[in-house]
Amino acid sequence: MTDETPVTITVPEAGRRYFGLSRNGSYAAAERGEIPTVRIGRLLRVPVRALERMLDEAGSKERGAA
Repeated sequence: MTDETPVTITVPEAGRRYFGLSRNGSYAAAERGEIPTVRIGRLLRVPVRALERMLDEAGSKERGAA
């Protein structure tokens, strides 16, 4: 595997990097479905492409409403 952007990141990392959230705030947002997640056994991870696609769509919806 190369040193490119990872396919998944942890929930706290996603919350902090994309939204400036704390660890608890990140898990709360994930529980509400505001941060997309996948579960692998007990591990909860955030698919980077799904998160960025969600943000892109949210931005286009806001521009379309104006």
